[in-house]
Amino acid sequence: MTSTDMKTVAARALASLDLTDLNDDCTPEAIEKLCADANTKFGPTAAICIWPRFIRQARSLLGPSSPIKIATVVNFPSGELPLQTVVGETEQAVADGADEIDLVIPYKEFMIGQKASARLMIAAIRERCKPPLKLKTILETGEMDDDPLIREASAIALKEGADFLKSSTGKVRVNATPEAARIMLEEIKASGRKAGIKPAGGVRTLADAALYLGMADEIMGAGWATPQTFRFGASGLLGEILAELGDTPAVPNTATY
Repeated sequence: MTSTDMKTVAARALASLDLTDLNDDCTPEAIEKLCADANTKFGPTAAICIWPRFIRQARSLLGPSSPIKIATVVNFPSGELPLQTVVGETEQAVADGADEIDLVIPYKEFMIGQKASARLMIAAIRERCKPPLKLKTILETGEMDDDPLIREASAIALKEGADFLKSSTGKVRVNATPEAARIMLEEIKASGRKAGIKPAGGVRTLADAALYLGMADEIMGAGWATPQTFRFGASGLLGEILAELGDTPAVPNTATY
C-alpha cells in the first residue's frame, strides 16, 4: 500500500474513531485529556466512548454543539445485569447527555441457547434510545467463537433495531477479528437496513484499520463506510493515525483496548 493510500486510511479511520477510555481506573483528568485528544487538528473523531459516570463531565467539556458524540456502555462488561438494571443505566445515561448507547447483550445466556433474553434486552434498550440516539449492540464475538452463533446474534440484534453491531467489549481474551466482522457485515447487507458495524478491542494499527475498511468496501460497496455506518472502538489507534497524517512521531502502542 502506498503512502497516499495509508494517508487515506488514516483520514477515514480518524473520522470513524470512537476514541475510548474504559479503563477501570479512569479519572476525570483522563476524560479531560480524552476530550481534548478527540479534537485533532485534522478534524474530530466520531465519538468518545466512556463510562457512564463521566458523561456529564464530557458533555460540559465538549459543549452542546460538538460534532463529537458521547458514547457510553451499559450491561458492561459482563452482560449479566438484570434487565431493569440495564434499563435504569440507559435512562440515566440518556438523561446525562449520552448520544450513543453501547449495550452488551446477555451473550453468556445466548451461548447456551437462551436467546429470548437477548431479544428482550435489545428491544427494551432500543425503546429508550429514541432517534437521533444510536444503539450499538456488543455481541462479544470472540467469546462466542462460533460462526453460526455470531450470525444468529447479528441477525437478532438487527431485527430488534440495533443501529450498529459491535464486536467486543475489549475486556476478554479474543476481541475483534476479521472473521467475525465479515459475518456481521454480511448480516447487515442481508438485512437491508441502514445499520453499521463497530470493530472494537485489539484494533491498534493502521494495518488493522485498512483491513476492516477494505472488507467493508468489498462487501458493502465503496463509500458505505462513513461515520454513520462504520466505527472503530480503540484507545491506541489515534497515535498511529496522527503519525501517518504528520502530527506526531509514531510511538510503541501498549494499549489493551
